[in-house]
Amino acid sequence: MKTLSLILTMIILTTGAVSAQKTLHSFKTKTIDGKEFDLASLKGKKVLVVNTASKCGLTPQYKELEALYQKYKNRNFVIIGFPANNFLSQEPGTNDEIKEFCEINYGVTFPMMSKISVKGKDQDPIYNWLTNKSENGKVDAEVSWNFQKFMVDENGNLVDFASPKESPLSDKIVKWIEN
Repeated sequence: MKTLSLILTMIILTTGAVSAQKTLHSFKTKTIDGKEFDLASLKGKKVLVVNTASKCGLTPQYKELEALYQKYKNRNFVIIGFPANNFLSQEPGTNDEIKEFCEINYGVTFPMMSKISVKGKDQDPIYNWLTNKSENGKVDAEVSWNFQKFMVDENGNLVDFASPKESPLSDKIVKWIEN
């Protein structure tokens, strides 16, 4: 009887711990226009989360990101861009300046969020979740540079990530979206 009670207690505790696991949908952030954005509104969509910068050698990836978004946005897919100035001050602008740059130079229409920090002591909670296995339950994935891509499933769970130099149009990312 004690063994059965112990087993039931363990099942209840384990189930409670699993259900308490955070997902991307657990967070709120601000859009580049300063409006609150509840990531729970993305339930049912695959999400590609990307830290961006306007003065980086990888900045032309905005063009590929926009092409990817246009191709799959009607298939429950969205890209969320998070401008960040963590690498060699390559995103020095204000939110207004970043928004204008993205629209004028790359025709960006996917959602852009307010500028945040993606690493360090002031790391945004979303990126703390994305980069720490203890938070996301999947993998440790330090942000190594601008344009690192995190793939999140329809339930808000981290699936994988792609290095900054990997094209947004790579087989890895496209196959993930299509499957």
